[in-house]
Amino acid sequence: MTTQTTSKTQRFTFQGHDGSELSARLDLPEGPVTATALFAHCFTCSKDIPAARRISQQLAQRGLAVLRFDFTGLGHSEGEFANTNFTTNVTDLVLAAEALAERVAAPQLLVGHSLGGAAILKAAGKIPSARAVATLGAPFDPSHVAHNFGSKIKEIEAAGGAEVELAGRPFTICKQFLEDIAAQEMAPAIGGMKKALLVLHAPLDDVVGIENAASIFGAAKHPKSFVTLDDADHLITRARDAEYAADTIQAWAARYVDFAAEPQTKAAPDGAVHVSEAEGAGFLQDVNIAGLHHYLADEPASVGGSNLGPTPYQYLSAGLGACTTMTIRMYARRKGYPLDHVAVDVYHDKRHHEAMESTGQKRDVFRRDIHVRGALTDAQRADILKIADKCPVHKTLHAEAVIETNLLD
Repeated sequence: MTTQTTSKTQRFTFQGHDGSELSARLDLPEGPVTATALFAHCFTCSKDIPAARRISQQLAQRGLAVLRFDFTGLGHSEGEFANTNFTTNVTDLVLAAEALAERVAAPQLLVGHSLGGAAILKAAGKIPSARAVATLGAPFDPSHVAHNFGSKIKEIEAAGGAEVELAGRPFTICKQFLEDIAAQEMAPAIGGMKKALLVLHAPLDDVVGIENAASIFGAAKHPKSFVTLDDADHLITRARDAEYAADTIQAWAARYVDFAAEPQTKAAPDGAVHVSEAEGAGFLQDVNIAGLHHYLADEPASVGGSNLGPTPYQYLSAGLGACTTMTIRMYARRKGYPLDHVAVDVYHDKRHHEAMESTGQKRDVFRRDIHVRGALTDAQRADILKIADKCPVHKTLHAEAVIETNLLD
């Protein structure tokens, strides 16, 4: 096994079903690894197609170490594609899970795209560590891919093999491949895998029809979930569709996968807040908090952003609002006030201040509108208004904070 490491990625090889060296990429989070996942790419694709790359990297931003690799004879992996079939792909997946266990930890989450999704469903029962399985545009019957061969099927059956053009590239498809996909029985494997299942599929998928999702969902035992990918194409080429898929998978998997929290330290008792640029242009940022919570930060389209998340000042306002309501609630409980509910609207603006009019400088102004419900007296309402200014974030914004900055490699 060979290894090459970058700041967020480890590239290495492991042996596939026939001893060939398979090319793998391990996408790593900025902070500690909270869980591990295995990703299987689509038929005749590679680990580096946009969907595999974007979803794996986005899951990594959420704290997962995600292994994706090229199946035997594809991408940068060794071996002859013509000698492979669905069964060998399943074996390669099991070996990939073992390689991931050796390097980091055995995968708890399995994700498969298109035929890779069908292979993941078949392999799931052979990967004991897996607790959750997610498929994207997966066929229920692996023989579905045979429609890509068109009129070549008769030639493959008669001659034992033929060259087929797929996505503009030539591939040799052998008769044994057709026989292998025809022999697969998916329903027993899906029903008996004993894993939580998430089926993601686009209703308008013109490569693998939506009826495949219905068949997979019907064959599975609970817990199982279905989420539509709306107007996404089969290869999930748009970044926003891949982002949505990654968000959905991570949020769903959190119910079944043990995401480890970051250890607390004296320097960061609440855990580190990791912020890094998301893939693509614009200002989109991935925010991962203590390895447990993931959010997006962005800017409006009017200033070059994509508006996929709150702005930094909106996050700051949210912190002030949350701290205010928590402080009021704690005070009301301690005093025994009949406070039924509290909410805060926070507005941020930059305004000229009287003392700064001559210089033209502006000051940040946060306006809080506090809403309370309950049989409160005027005196109690006045106390609540006064205690709002005691919230820790309010004090921080008023005080002179110290920001220590280090530039690291």
